[in-house]
Amino acid sequence: MSLRQRLTRPDILVAPGVYDGLTAALAAEAGFGALYLSGAAVAYTRLGRPDIGLTSVTEMADTMALIADRVDVPVIIDADTGFGNALNAQRTMRQYERAGASALQIEDQSYPKRCGHLSDKSLIPAAEMVGKIAAMADARRSDETLIVARTDAIAVDGFAAAMDRAGRYIDAGADVMFIEAPRTGGEMRTITDTFRTRVPLLANMVEGGATPISSAGDLQDMGFSIAIFPGGIVRALARTAQDYYASLHANGSNTPFKDRMFDFDGLNARIGTDAMLARGAKYEATDG
Repeated sequence: MSLRQRLTRPDILVAPGVYDGLTAALAAEAGFGALYLSGAAVAYTRLGRPDIGLTSVTEMADTMALIADRVDVPVIIDADTGFGNALNAQRTMRQYERAGASALQIEDQSYPKRCGHLSDKSLIPAAEMVGKIAAMADARRSDETLIVARTDAIAVDGFAAAMDRAGRYIDAGADVMFIEAPRTGGEMRTITDTFRTRVPLLANMVEGGATPISSAGDLQDMGFSIAIFPGGIVRALARTAQDYYASLHANGSNTPFKDRMFDFDGLNARIGTDAMLARGAKYEATDG
């Protein structure tokens, strides 16, 4: 089932954040029907840096290709600002499609962007964003590849401006609308009351961010179609890694931490080592 087809169903689609083949495989094994490849998560993990526009289109496309080689689950990928003007956005569309993405999320911040829940953002003119959306639609090879339009206008120009931009982006051809960082449940309900009959709506759940954290069920009741949890896995693993390294440094051994980690066989079981070796053995040359 394509992502477009999945979004015709009434139940909300929960897409956890991933940043590499291992997290994608574990999320798919847990039963999620879609994944979200977060630019922030790639910046955190590959660069060890904040989400302030430092990741490149090539780093994101390479990561997407590795994930697509590992799992057969639709992936929504963060395209930031399209990495430039409308022509750059077209190139991003082509690269991400070739890498296996099912949907591209593009935002109306100026370049370089920053995390939607950080302050001091700036926006491009709405007309420029409209052009980027149209350019991406012209560049995609398949109508099954969705364009998720994101506006960061709430933090810059206010809620009314964000609603106006959202309407314009939908008119321009956005397949999914994402109004970043609504500050109250009332704003979230206004978004869904206004736009849910026009396109699927995406809600972003960031622990400690500007938007009240809601469960997937509550978001579905409001009228959202997609809930992403983009950076949760990095925050969870970073906390665990910090505790692990502190324990190893203090004790000179992993023994005190062993109940909180896979052993050698346990990790190999999770990543399917035996099955992969057996599959490879079928292709080995035999005598006679």
